[in-house]
This record gives sequence, structure tokens and C-alpha cells, in this order.
Amino acid sequence: MACSGHAYERDSPPDAGPWRAIKDRHERLHAGLTAIYGWYERNAQLLSCVLRDAEVHPLAREMGALRFGPSKAAYSEVLGAKLNSEQRAMLVLALSFFTWRTLTRDGGLKQGAAVGAMAEAIIAAGAGAKRGTTATPPR
Repeated sequence: MACSGHAYERDSPPDAGPWRAIKDRHERLHAGLTAIYGWYERNAQLLSCVLRDAEVHPLAREMGALRFGPSKAAYSEVLGAKLNSEQRAMLVLALSFFTWRTLTRDGGLKQGAAVGAMAEAIIAAGAGAKRGTTATPPR
């Protein structure tokens, strides 16, 4: 807790509170993902190690949940407001550090392009529900 506390004092995860005031959900998603992805970028080396360790070490997983769990829950609540189930699933994907890293490091996208791609994907996931289609691909 002391080590993660020091890291959080230096650069805390973004506060989701101000995003509540943004009525347009696309703008709210864009603002939230921009802040979150910026934090991921600034803390990529640390997060990579912590998340890697959390996969195999119960104590690291517990500490990660204690430190980042409340922020992630707030992001899901605020950014997920008025989203359908498909959009919420896409939001879970968008909030993942690994998604950010894949888009920017492996996919070569700039930060703004990664934010835009995920915000558009979340909104687009609702289009199928409006047409009465499902997200399941045909067989």
C-alpha cells in the first residue's frame, strides 16, 4: 500500500466526477477516455508490471483492486450512463489498460485516434440494438 500510495500521490487516476456534467454521451466518452488514456500513457511502465503481477500473485491483485477498483467503478458508472448492454461491453473493453496499449503500441495509433476509435466503437455498438440486430456475427 505504501508503494502504490506514493505512485498515486505523484499521479492519481483521473476523477470521473467532472464528466457527469457533460450531457452529450459522445463528448463525455471522449473526455473520459482522453483523461484515462493520458494517465495510462504517463504510467504505462508501472501499470504493465502491476497488472502482469496481479495475474499470478493474489496480493498484487488485491492491492490493485483496492487502489484502482474505486476509480474503475466510477468510470463505468459515469461513462456507462445511458448505454445499452452492448455499449457497456465495449466500454469495459475501452477502459482496459491492455486495450489502450494494443491500440497505441501495437496498432500505432496516436492517443487522440485511440480515444476516437474507442468512443466511436462504443456508440456504434448501440446502432445494432436500435436496428433490432445483435452483436453476434452470422454463422
